[in-house]
Amino acid sequence: MQLVRQKGKLRAYRARAALVPLVVAALGSGCAAEGSPEATRSARPAAEKEAQRGPEAQQQDARKAREAAGGGPARRGKAALSQKARAAAAKKWGLKQTPLAAPPPPAVKPRITTRKGFEVTGGEGLPPVFTTVPTKEKIVFLTIDDGAEKDPELLRMMSDLRIPYSAFLSDYVINDDYGYFEKMRDSGVALHNHTLNHPYLPGLSYSQQKREICGQQDKLEKRYGSRPRLMRPPYGNYNKDTLRVAKKCGIKAVPLWASEAFPDHMEWREWDRDLHPGDIILTHFRGEDEWEGSMPDMIRRVMQTVTEKGYAVAKLEDYV
Repeated sequence: MQLVRQKGKLRAYRARAALVPLVVAALGSGCAAEGSPEATRSARPAAEKEAQRGPEAQQQDARKAREAAGGGPARRGKAALSQKARAAAAKKWGLKQTPLAAPPPPAVKPRITTRKGFEVTGGEGLPPVFTTVPTKEKIVFLTIDDGAEKDPELLRMMSDLRIPYSAFLSDYVINDDYGYFEKMRDSGVALHNHTLNHPYLPGLSYSQQKREICGQQDKLEKRYGSRPRLMRPPYGNYNKDTLRVAKKCGIKAVPLWASEAFPDHMEWREWDRDLHPGDIILTHFRGEDEWEGSMPDMIRRVMQTVTEKGYAVAKLEDYV
């Protein structure tokens, strides 16, 4: 699926029509009423108690509040050590720049809606289909599809660099080595649904799609202990039955992608050939027999692009 972002009016190459920004749900907070006699009486004992604690205790509380707002010295120190280790790993793995650290995840996940032009008729209440997560942070999300190539160097590299990513797996290419993805899961990577056999879903009946999607849900739950919440349809193609089945099988959202990474280049789906806050990057488990390079080469390429543009890679599951 190719996507094109245009000024004013946005177009899709192989898929749908226009893009409008996804909306973040605003959270409001209320304040207690002031000035009433009850409020004055209830506040007086607290004020007297605070005065009795003395200036040193009050200063200590203020310092703790400032540290909490800034993450505290312990947290900042841990982050600095983590970045130092990442810098050493970047040098080890041949990256030109140290990957940037992602900001802390939001306390409340953003509201995800279907990208305009990607709707299906009568699709209200079905899992949203999207290419970008609504956020103002300079972050992107790395996703890897299918599972054909099982390069042990990728596991070591990503662990050393502490780069988060999500895997969307198809059983027909992972069933010769389930253990590889078990190691991936144990390192903190979320394993998601990419169907049993990677078919063109709109060409299948409802029952056939159910076997492909729900069957993979069952396989992944049995092998890895949890039922995926995310599903990516092969080739980015889907219809209403796809989303109906996905919802029935426990899928909450259907992330597609805004750009694609290869060892020797990036492919851009938007008109400006650039990254945007919250963009999802697609790549695949592929080796040198199919690519001009290895999976570590692909990571070097995508991280060079992401870092040079001032972005960090964040964990998709923290936002969706």
